[in-house]
Amino acid sequence: MNASADAVSRLRKLDACAVSDALDKLGLPSTVCHLPQRSGARRIAGRAVTVKLVAAADAPPTTGAPRHLGTTAVMQAGSDDIIVVEQRTGLDAGSWGGILSLAAVQRGVAGVVADGPVRDIDEARDYDLPVFCRALTARTARARVAEAGTNVPICVDGVDVHPGDYVIADNSAVVFVTASEIERVLAAAEQIAAREAAMAKALLAGQPVTDVMGANYEHMLHDGAA
Repeated sequence: MNASADAVSRLRKLDACAVSDALDKLGLPSTVCHLPQRSGARRIAGRAVTVKLVAAADAPPTTGAPRHLGTTAVMQAGSDDIIVVEQRTGLDAGSWGGILSLAAVQRGVAGVVADGPVRDIDEARDYDLPVFCRALTARTARARVAEAGTNVPICVDGVDVHPGDYVIADNSAVVFVTASEIERVLAAAEQIAAREAAMAKALLAGQPVTDVMGANYEHMLHDGAA
């Protein structure tokens, strides 16, 4: 298993809160709390394949046969990847849709995070594709928004996201970790998760919550704390 696949495997064993706590502990960004899960019931983790969308009038010139937005990302993504879309134009237009959802499932893509509206959400639910997005819509992207680039830097709810960054998303939040920091963040998150598992075990053994969630818990994110 290569380093990237190993990092994704470790990330899948955590949750968004533990990773967010690890980022806090290390003084790093970035948690996005305003993109709820609209389809699928499971947590997702993987590496970001990014898509930047702009208003159709602002789309860069292209050559060759036209491609529908998102299709290049689908063809580049696999089971360890999450497609992350920026559609912050303010236009009510789909940044993702049903045919793309089906294609993503066929490719084994882990899920989709869209900072913008998504359409055909019932189809994504039928396919059991996890989708996290800002809003839902029935409006097509055609003549409204267009793709400015795939695997380019994007911004998601104020957080800079680069191709290959790591993503974990569940019903608490969407959390991004830069690729350069993933080892430090994983180590800290695994320590935090282990500590909280021990606390849960202590509660189940009958210890009062006031003892379990005492001073050690309050200082758990300080440097050097487990």
